[in-house]
Amino acid sequence: MSLKLGPIPERAPIKLNISLAPPVHEALVDYAALHERAYGAKASIPEVAALMIENFLESDRSFRRARKTLHQPVKTKETSK
Repeated sequence: MSLKLGPIPERAPIKLNISLAPPVHEALVDYAALHERAYGAKASIPEVAALMIENFLESDRSFRRARKTLHQPVKTKETSK
């Protein structure tokens, strides 16, 4: 089986509480079970969800480009002179 998520890396997490629609939770439970079957290591739902979010953010090219400009000062007519 070839899942889009590879093995879960070890790292120090930051806790985040979210609410999910029941079908999304059910899909995460199923994905974690399939991930365990594919890689032989138990993957918790929070670990799977965190890695999915990380992969999504990394794959969104528009987000990556826009994020680079997010913390840069906005150029105005006065600052561009």
